[in-house]
Amino acid sequence: MALKGTNQELGRPYNRRIVLESVRLNSPTTRGEIASRVGLTVQTVSTIVRELEEQNYLVSFRENPKGRGLPPSFLRINPEGGFAIGVHLTPVGIAAALVDLSGNVIASQDRAVSNASPEAAFKIVGDILPDLLAARPQGRMLGIGMALPGPFGVESMSFVGPTTMAGWENVEIRERLTELSGLPAFLETDMAAAALGEQLYGLGKQYSEYYYLYFGVGLGGALVQEGRVLRGSGGNAGEIGHMPVVPDGEACPCGNRGCLERYVSLEAYRRSGKSEVDWLKAIAPTFRNAIATVENLFDPQTVVLGGLASASLLNGLAQFKADLPNTIAARRNREAPRIVVARGGEHAVLRGAAALAVSGVLSPRFGLMFTGDNERETLDGGLAA
Repeated sequence: MALKGTNQELGRPYNRRIVLESVRLNSPTTRGEIASRVGLTVQTVSTIVRELEEQNYLVSFRENPKGRGLPPSFLRINPEGGFAIGVHLTPVGIAAALVDLSGNVIASQDRAVSNASPEAAFKIVGDILPDLLAARPQGRMLGIGMALPGPFGVESMSFVGPTTMAGWENVEIRERLTELSGLPAFLETDMAAAALGEQLYGLGKQYSEYYYLYFGVGLGGALVQEGRVLRGSGGNAGEIGHMPVVPDGEACPCGNRGCLERYVSLEAYRRSGKSEVDWLKAIAPTFRNAIATVENLFDPQTVVLGGLASASLLNGLAQFKADLPNTIAARRNREAPRIVVARGGEHAVLRGAAALAVSGVLSPRFGLMFTGDNERETLDGGLAA
């Protein structure tokens, strides 16, 4: 992802965010490398870095000398420089975690609850929050992010059926989260949050163009391009689970028949009553065809399998890469396997939800948090105009 700064005076908060993001993506790095990468002068970058160090967002260090002269000073994110809360709401439970700036899960809790109503869910989140915050009582809390099954704003699919959160229509989620926590709140689909978590803390440094196939209770996905999770015009890109794959197949709550997630998802696995091995054998042809569709549509470096599925289930699905159909991905000069398993682990969605909050708070508008009172008044007027 190309990060570029601006020389406009009102862009100072934006430049701080860009420099911070550049360090996070390329750590360890130097001031000169940042300046070259984001298009700012070394002097401007040095000034911003000094401010970020004073505010404990960044730390600098030097490697042991290997010859004559002083080695360059490197920069990295200070993990303890800030924290965010990630919340994951699913039809089978609620999980929450306190995450630092490096993506480390400091504390986490989860509650098994079936199809929690908004009132029940927010009560559970409210009960969990004090314990999470107690893990870093003096820590700087940046925000809270929630991930839940999508799509959002689609009458025939949103909050309909066993793979979504029925009864959550028209709930003011951000407002309720801010009311509970006192923090800026952000919302995203679980598949996009998982893809973001993987990009930041998993395979993101290895691949920049991949499709993240998310196995939740349902099935979804997100395309990561140049390090960014693409969301589509309505924020719902990647709902591969509602792609009809079996003519006149099983009825889906969305109103169609034969949708992919009726056959390939954790909910489908549960309904099948089969052992893991037998279920994998049964869905192999459908799964392979789905991968072929993704490859022909998006031409990714690889398809990353992740989500709530167990490691054994994901690894079992990854074995199908040995016999995939011919697609545009079947190139002789491939450097990556056509299918890989995510590295984000069980906390991928929570990390992504927390990262959503961090990125949101450190965006240009929320970047005002870096400024002094007088500068904040000036900038707020300019940015709001």
